[in-house]
Amino acid sequence: MVNIGRIPEKWAALTPRGDAVVDTTTERRTSWAELDERVRRLANGLRGPRPDGLALQRGDRVAVLAKNSTEFQEIYYAAGRAGLVVQPLNWRLGAGELARIVTDGGPRAIVVAGEWAEVGRELGGLVDVEHWLSYGPGGDGSYEDLLAASSDDEPTDSASVGDDDPFFILYTGGTTGASKGALHTHRSASFGMLNQTVAERIVPTDVYMLTGQMYHIPVVLSMNYMRHGCPLVLMNFEAKRSLEIIEAERVSAFLGITTMLNWMMAVPGFSGYDIASLRNIQYGGGPMPSAVVKNALQAFPCTLIQGYGQTEGTTMCFLSQEDHHAAVNGVHPERLQSCGREGFVTSVRIVDVDGNPVPTDGSTVGQIVVRSEANMAGYWNRPDLTADTLRDGWMWTGDLATWDADRYVFIVDRAKDMIISGGENIYSVQVEEAVNHHPSVLECAVIGVPDEEWGESVKAFVVLKPDTTATEADIVETARAHLASYQKPRSVEFVDALPKAPTGKILKRDLRAPYWGEHGRAV
Repeated sequence: MVNIGRIPEKWAALTPRGDAVVDTTTERRTSWAELDERVRRLANGLRGPRPDGLALQRGDRVAVLAKNSTEFQEIYYAAGRAGLVVQPLNWRLGAGELARIVTDGGPRAIVVAGEWAEVGRELGGLVDVEHWLSYGPGGDGSYEDLLAASSDDEPTDSASVGDDDPFFILYTGGTTGASKGALHTHRSASFGMLNQTVAERIVPTDVYMLTGQMYHIPVVLSMNYMRHGCPLVLMNFEAKRSLEIIEAERVSAFLGITTMLNWMMAVPGFSGYDIASLRNIQYGGGPMPSAVVKNALQAFPCTLIQGYGQTEGTTMCFLSQEDHHAAVNGVHPERLQSCGREGFVTSVRIVDVDGNPVPTDGSTVGQIVVRSEANMAGYWNRPDLTADTLRDGWMWTGDLATWDADRYVFIVDRAKDMIISGGENIYSVQVEEAVNHHPSVLECAVIGVPDEEWGESVKAFVVLKPDTTATEADIVETARAHLASYQKPRSVEFVDALPKAPTGKILKRDLRAPYWGEHGRAV
């Protein structure tokens, strides 16, 4: 039986004094032995009888409002060990939206980091939750008090918890609408980890740096490295700081989105940092322009892989290290625009509206569907959405793609992001790829806006690299050189930043809202 919460138990026995978690925000290093003891104490405190414990019952939810921290990681393992369900909260959200998510998940306990104490108090006035704990500067010490009062014996239920028991509820980034709670089990998390182990080729000497936040799916990737006994280095991303941490902690692997890698490469004196310890970088969170991929392969002293995934399905497709090497050397260079092929424990198909596979001709567009033990169990409290997304063992992703004769998948758009102009289908990802050929473009997003003549016209939002310039005509001309005339942007707006979900995915619905209204355009 797989219980993710017992990962520290194994390594506390094998390498008790080795680093388990290095929290660079607090300069705190936690050994495997210390982590395992704290996890046991927390699990017993959460489940233990009153007055010392919280008397939570198996299957109860524990919500967490915090940035990456050692305590956050302890909560994941303790909840898993004790048969509880973690409900991470996105600290970027306002109290009103947090209240909606808390009400949906119905946790009996909420743990709040001290820096979010004010938000926690506001949230407390909006929801009815029985137990509140806090830790760190600004907290009341109740988290540590609970650990101190609890036994470090193995939690009573830990031997019977695992496999199909619920483990965590991750709320989607809401790129196409309101957030939904994707429920994962110990089994689905474990199979997602297996996919990553094969793709990333994890070795015991790795040191993993978590650049994303623990309230989203990258936490599965970081726990997977810990499953191999590798230290986890925690940070809250800032480009210069990330290079310093790689150098100081000899980091060998991390996951980065397009913007992260661009900003890291743009740090003054980038070449002076000792980042030779890097073995592999995985990138994802949205399409990476091929120009950025080539720059990254030249700048970083390691291999690259791309991972395509969703909160609902962890990572589902991978573009391998060898695929990258071949592409930059002229063998199938077009595959830098692909997200690769199905992972080790996934089956991927591109299908039409009736579920029939479309031809592997590289041009016929269908929807990506995935069958895998790594898929979520369903949406929390939404049987209607679950039934629409999980059909006959296949998860319908909502992503449109083509595939070639070797079954490399090329994502062309979200179903809701496709632009129809003058009766022609225009895929925003293809336009974004073209715009990104301009050397001054840091990132861009393309949407359709109302057009009286054509129904919709193509509009590009562009963020420029620091200390560079470009005009609307420059951007349009660059796109025209790589697209059919009807696909090029008809307007370009330069912005300082693009709205993003916690995953790093661009929120195109926010860009569309001023043009189509809050409910968006008809699809």
